[in-house]
This record gives sequence, C-alpha cells and structure tokens, in this order.
Amino acid sequence: MDPRINPFSPGAGSPPPELAGRSPILDHAAISLDRLRNGLHARSMILVGLRGVGKTVVLNRIHMLAQEAGYHAAFIEANERKTLAQLLLPALRQILYTLNLRENVSDKTRRALRVLRSFIGSLGLKAKAGLGDLELELAIDPETGSADSGDFEADLSELLQAVGEAAADRKRAIALCIDEVQYLHEKEFGALIMALHRVSQRRLPLALIAAGLPQVRGLAGRSKSYAERLFEYPEIGPLRPSECEEALQIPVRNQGAAFSREALDEIIQVTQGYPYFLQQWGYEAWNSSAGPIIELADIHRATKLSIRRLDQSFFRVRFDRLTPKEKDYLHALADMGPTAHRSGEIAARLGVKIQSVAPVRDALIRKGMIYSPIYGETAFTVPLFDEFMCRVMPPSRSLPSRPGDRSVSLPAKSLPTPG
Repeated sequence: MDPRINPFSPGAGSPPPELAGRSPILDHAAISLDRLRNGLHARSMILVGLRGVGKTVVLNRIHMLAQEAGYHAAFIEANERKTLAQLLLPALRQILYTLNLRENVSDKTRRALRVLRSFIGSLGLKAKAGLGDLELELAIDPETGSADSGDFEADLSELLQAVGEAAADRKRAIALCIDEVQYLHEKEFGALIMALHRVSQRRLPLALIAAGLPQVRGLAGRSKSYAERLFEYPEIGPLRPSECEEALQIPVRNQGAAFSREALDEIIQVTQGYPYFLQQWGYEAWNSSAGPIIELADIHRATKLSIRRLDQSFFRVRFDRLTPKEKDYLHALADMGPTAHRSGEIAARLGVKIQSVAPVRDALIRKGMIYSPIYGETAFTVPLFDEFMCRVMPPSRSLPSRPGDRSVSLPAKSLPTPG
C-alpha cells in the first residue's frame, strides 16, 4: 500500500494515530488538574512503566490537557548531563514572566522573580552550572534572606512556594511535566519532593506530572519516606489484546484498509502488546501489503523488517552506550531468560562473585537499562532486549558455555532473526 499515507508512526515519543487504552489515566489526570486549579487537594503524579509503553506520549497529552485547562505548563526532559536546577529554572523564569505580563502588577509575582534570582545566586558556580546568563537576564535584585541559604532542599522549597503563591495570586495554576525523571540524582529528587510537600501543605496551585522507569518508585521512597503519600504512581504497561486491535485497526480503517484476524493475532503475539512495537509492526505491515486487507504473510515480512530496524536503532543506541563489562552483565541476564533473575544467579552465570558486579549493576540501573522489580532481583527495562542481546553477542564473546545455552539456540519463535 502507499507508504505516503501510512498511518503508523514509530518513534520516540511520537503520538500514535490512535491512543488506545490510556483513557482512564488521562481522565484521572484531567480531574486532578481541575481540582487543583479550583483550590482542592490533588496529588502529583508519576507515570511508571518500561521503555516502549508510551509514557512520553501520555505525559505529552497530559501537558496538553493542562494547557487547555488554563495552566501554565512546562514540559521538561531530564537527562544524565543536567542538574535539576538547569532543568527547572528556565521554565520557572518563563512562567513567572508570563504571570507578570498581565495588566495589574503583582507583588507576589515580582517577589517570586526576586526569590528566583536569590536561588540562582545561592547555587555558587553559576557559569559551570550554565545559569550565569539566566541570572543576568532576570535584571532584578534578589530577595535577601529567601532561597539564598545554600541548602538546596530548603532553598528549592522556598522557591516553589513563592512560585505557587504568585500563581495563586493571579488565580492561575502551574503544571511541571518532567519526563525521564529517574535520571534525577537522589539528593535532587529528595529536594523536589520536599518542595512539593510544602506546596501541597499550603494548597498552592502547582503540580508535578512526571514519567519514569519502574526504579523511580524506589528512588522517591529512598529520597523521602512520605513520597508514597505525596504522589500517585499510575502504571503504564502493555496494551490488552482488545486495545491492541483498536491501536491497529482504527488507523488503517480510516484509510480504507483492515487487518485480517490472523494478522492481528500474530502482531499481538510478537509485539507482546507494547505500543512502540505495535507502531513499528503496523508501519512495516502497511508497507509490505498489497492491501486493502493486511494478511498473515504481510506480518511475517513485517517481522523481519521490524527486527532489523529495531536492531539498528531502538536496541542499538542503548547497546552502544554500554561498557564491555555492562554488555557482559546484560548478556548473562538475557541468557537466563526474559523474566527477572536474582543478582547472585547473574554473578554465578558470569563466574564471578556478586560483590564484583554490584558496581556494574548500579551503573546499568542509572543508565535505565535494568531495574529491580523486588529486592535482589534484576530485569530489563527495555522489552525484548534480552533477545537482541542473544542475537548480537554469541556465547564466545563473554559467557562460559553450558548445555542448553539460550544464546546458541534459535531466537524466540515470535522474533525470528532478520534476513
């Protein structure tokens, strides 16, 4: 069929043509945003899920809902190279300037800008932090004695309180949408939680809507014990079969095509319901089919093409960030099967003591490659990455051979080797 009208959109954070299965989360977020804007209690929210489940797509949609509800909403993507201050301060500056542009001058907003100026000054090495220009752009005197103690936790709390008071004075609300929140350092995350706790206690109209990998719950709990009560943690997982059908059938029907029953069953099986993979298989199936009915044979061709593309991009970009020791660790985890495994079992598979691989495991968690579903266990954050590791690293690369080695067997039936 014509690739120029292919409805599917595989890509990082790309909105799918049909956002299936996420209405309950979006409806709940809309209610929470309305409650907070109206001065009622509503908890902040952290969307939790593996790679490829569409967390960024849902977070973007909530960001849009906030804007439609009259919020001043900022979308921020955390990463390993920027501090929390570098992420937050430009967005807060823009929000405060927008609040201050209304007809009547607001003392609360002007004070919040002065507190922001004080906070930046308290950080010390502004040039190194990349905040020197921001301080100059404010062109306002600092609020002496506020957010200038040098204690990051206390100062951030004072800053967010001042920002929340400015929003309340203007009868507006603020939503900070932060993606990849697991990349925040534990101390910074603790400071953010503490600041949000103060904002919540004072019923100020400022909310955090974030998204992150499953380890973010443990990170929040270690940072502050009350984080469990401060946030809601909606779980975003694979789609149910009926939701997979909606995500696949509705877009192609809008173009006058359809999947056969056998084709749908095959895609649902091989993708395991992960939205990113549904988009990839749907995209390749459309381009492989003569149409208007996408048949089982089209899915078999789409599987070979999808695996090749995933190996070259989705999986490869993560693999290339790994050190040799990290690759060996993940290869051992993959060789043991797709479920979670005990840390001691992984070390034994590598033929080393558990203490010697603990730093490697910690580094892989920080990189967002693995997480601990329960204490002492390890699992991949990237669905189907175990099968990629077995394709890309034969046993001679790292693991001692053993009878029934998963690495030397054929790839799983659902995901045949491309070729």
